Amino acid sequence: MTIAKTVYVIDDDDAVRDSLATMLGIAGFEAEAFESAVAFVDTTPLPTHGCVVSDVRMPGCTGLQLLNQLKAVGSHLPVVLITGHGDIPLAVEAMRAGAADFIEKPFDRHTIVEAIQRALDPGPAGSASAVNDRLDALTQREREVLEGLTAGKANKVIARDLGISPRTVEVHRANLMLKMNAASFSDLVRMSVLASLQP
Repeated sequence: MTIAKTVYVIDDDDAVRDSLATMLGIAGFEAEAFESAVAFVDTTPLPTHGCVVSDVRMPGCTGLQLLNQLKAVGSHLPVVLITGHGDIPLAVEAMRAGAADFIEKPFDRHTIVEAIQRALDPGPAGSASAVNDRLDALTQREREVLEGLTAGKANKVIARDLGISPRTVEVHRANLMLKMNAASFSDLVRMSVLASLQP
């Protein structure tokens, strides 16, 4: 086991933290668990390799605050945020802040393992160039729906704004997932944000 495969699990819920650490251990990662973001940040020295998996809503220091603290000290540790209260605006905020992924609870082993593997090794498929190529393949209407989704709008609001039915928005959303090769909605948001941040 190399240090590059170490995953730092941060969650104030003992059961969730222990369960996730065990799950990742079975998947072949070396998991180190912390009960709070503060406990992790106080680690000396701060890890330089591996991946952080942190709950978003925690007392003292949230997952988003942790992400910003790591960026402030120049850390390049990828951060996968997990939450039981996910919503579109929060996912967009997390991605814009630099989160590697944003996953809603409950999630299965396959979902979290894939997110960590992508965070540790994004590869060319996750590059801005590859994302822009996929964006170029979208129709104008699909782009409009994508813009609405990444702005945090619900399907009904997007439908009203575009003068189409909510069902049509759902169809476009499904096509977007397919064309963008997105494994999840957070993956779609991540790619869209990545492209929007490019000069």
